[in-house]
Amino acid sequence: MSDKFDVIVIGAGPGGYVAAIKAAQLGLKTACVETWTGNDGKSQVLGGTCLNVGCIPSKALLEVTHKFEEANHDFEGFGIKTKGVEIDVAKMMERKDGIVKQLTGGIAGLFKANGVTSIHGHGKLLAGRKVEVTDKDGKTKTYEADNVIIATGSRPIEIPPAPFDGEHIVDSEGALEFSEVPKRLGVIGAGVIGLELGSVWARLGSEVTVIEAQDSFLPAVDQQLAKDALKQFQKQGLNIVMGARMTGAEVKRKLVNVTYEDGKGKQEAKFDKLIVAVGRRPYTDGALAEDSGVKMDERGFIFVDDKCKTEAPGVWAIGDVVRGPMLAHKASEEGVMVAERIAGHKPQVNYDCIPNVIYTFPEVAWVGKTEEQLKSEGEEYNVGTFPFAANGRAMAANAASGLVKIIADAKTDRILGFHVVGPQASEIVAQGVIAMEFGSSAEDLALTCFAHPTLSESVHEAALAVAGGAIHVANRRKKK
Repeated sequence: MSDKFDVIVIGAGPGGYVAAIKAAQLGLKTACVETWTGNDGKSQVLGGTCLNVGCIPSKALLEVTHKFEEANHDFEGFGIKTKGVEIDVAKMMERKDGIVKQLTGGIAGLFKANGVTSIHGHGKLLAGRKVEVTDKDGKTKTYEADNVIIATGSRPIEIPPAPFDGEHIVDSEGALEFSEVPKRLGVIGAGVIGLELGSVWARLGSEVTVIEAQDSFLPAVDQQLAKDALKQFQKQGLNIVMGARMTGAEVKRKLVNVTYEDGKGKQEAKFDKLIVAVGRRPYTDGALAEDSGVKMDERGFIFVDDKCKTEAPGVWAIGDVVRGPMLAHKASEEGVMVAERIAGHKPQVNYDCIPNVIYTFPEVAWVGKTEEQLKSEGEEYNVGTFPFAANGRAMAANAASGLVKIIADAKTDRILGFHVVGPQASEIVAQGVIAMEFGSSAEDLALTCFAHPTLSESVHEAALAVAGGAIHVANRRKKK
């Protein structure tokens, strides 16, 4: 095997493996370096955090537990009688692991089909676009490339008051591996990961307390939707404590003793398990030699321009190690863009049209700007909303909570923000992404025919409501 490549990608997560496949499809001789090793201590595992211990396994657990929740609490309303419904945690975990194995194996197959060379080991960028790979035995080998793409991803943040012990105090990865349902579960952080993992175990019977330092719930989300979601989560039994600062966590007699301070003063709580989900940080440890020419900020993020170029010629960086949201699909789009730019094309990622999703029930999804952002920018806008409570399909599915909200420019009617809290919000938001990608106005959606009965009719009605013309809900009176 030649040690010289057109492209070497460091990292085989959603950014890296997609970049490698696209580069190979474009006729570039491509290699992808990945350090992740399977439980056997030998085999290479592709897919990164997302496929192995992130997006995919968490969604597998969310799906199972949602069905369990429905069987226990909602089936009776449908006229379905159930008795003695139980959860087999071991079987649930086995299914999750099976899905992960199938998908990660699929990437290996795609590498082979597209001619990507897979290199197992820890990749480190040296000066002059050389990549040093250290294998599991500590042996090193150096490869050369015309272009190097850094896609090393991120890892959970550990906080001093609650250091991980791998058993009682765990990160998001550990929370996907519980062998039994904890009676009392604490979650530090009411963000996407904290809410999703808290929901999984609450549905299975855990008493869940979510401790969040910020005063506002989901501050990045349009607050009309955030408040609606908060009410739904509280109804489901999640005890969400806002404005609470963690001061300590100590394991005694197999219990985690937590102390924190909120508006009422010092508080104490005891949990069987504590999940720390306060965010993630770039995984750039040992990835760059000092003379590589790549610069990072004090938090470990690699400096890049809007085309993902670093300050070192021929070196690019994508995904969680660069600015922007830490989202798998954002990383993948950057990977495609970089591969195509290396091949001489000139695509650009539209960072204004990257969707965000929280896979709770109801789901929360959005793209574009929130009402709060537009107010702070002094922009004039119109808003149209439509509740799922007035949607026949949502009522039939016993999922009639939440709403669709569309925000449009007051002068041009161009859609500036598209927000959904409710059933299948993760799928519905794609309609907003497509509309915004093509510069659609709210009227464009209002003039589009949507199938009946569908959840998507709520998009149609929200678009109609922007101009005060919704059919199936009373419209706001226009100011004279």
